[in-house]
Amino acid sequence: MRGVIRQIGRPLVLLSLSLLTSLLFIFLTDQTPKQNPNLMATAAGRSRSFVLWLHGLGDSGPANEPIKSLFTSPQFNSTKWSFPSAPSNPVSCNYGAVMPSWFDIHEIPVTSHTPKDETSLMKAVKNVHAMIDKEVAAGTSPANIFVCGFSQGGALTLASVLLYPKTLGGGAVFSGWVPFNHSVVEQFPEDAKKTPILWSHGMSDPTVLFEAGQEGPPFLERAGVSCEFKAYPGLGHTISTEELKNLEAWIKSRLTSSS
Repeated sequence: MRGVIRQIGRPLVLLSLSLLTSLLFIFLTDQTPKQNPNLMATAAGRSRSFVLWLHGLGDSGPANEPIKSLFTSPQFNSTKWSFPSAPSNPVSCNYGAVMPSWFDIHEIPVTSHTPKDETSLMKAVKNVHAMIDKEVAAGTSPANIFVCGFSQGGALTLASVLLYPKTLGGGAVFSGWVPFNHSVVEQFPEDAKKTPILWSHGMSDPTVLFEAGQEGPPFLERAGVSCEFKAYPGLGHTISTEELKNLEAWIKSRLTSSS
């Protein structure tokens, strides 16, 4: 019987030692400093980037989502993309037809002399600012936020980044135009003027004439805004793969400098 007890007792001792070791490990683990989850979330947000894409007249956000698949550089692994859709509004240049539109457009083709509807534009700008504010509140650094847009979305991009109270990573305009008069320039916050602008335009664009895009950079430079302008011979009212690859490199270089 004593041998049996001895044999039974041996596993019990081993079990007790294992339990003691486990308890000691848990105790020591609990003594290590705990990191604040809120600080960890903020740090993660600061290291990521955010790209907001604004589509053109009559288009939709989801239809533009394939664009992000072209951004294959490792720097975009932690990028958050947003492709919102414009609300449906009557559009003057289309005889009042209701369609997805960020603000009203009075005539097409858009020229350097096309009338500007600043009232509806400013309403759209407020909505874009709310999207940016939400991302900043989530912890993303403004220096890692980029607003990009095509055609009407490009025009809205320009107004949105230059009226935002903070310096953003950049604003990219594709086949867009200046949608406001010179009086709005006085409303540009000083920090907004530091946001770099990339402007790309097709030289054969029949919808937003090249002249409308070409007048943008001098207009911005007079306001103290840095603008890089790229003309694409033979390109109509569309976005080319070449433009998007250039955008990828442009954003990537700014992510490197801001991180």
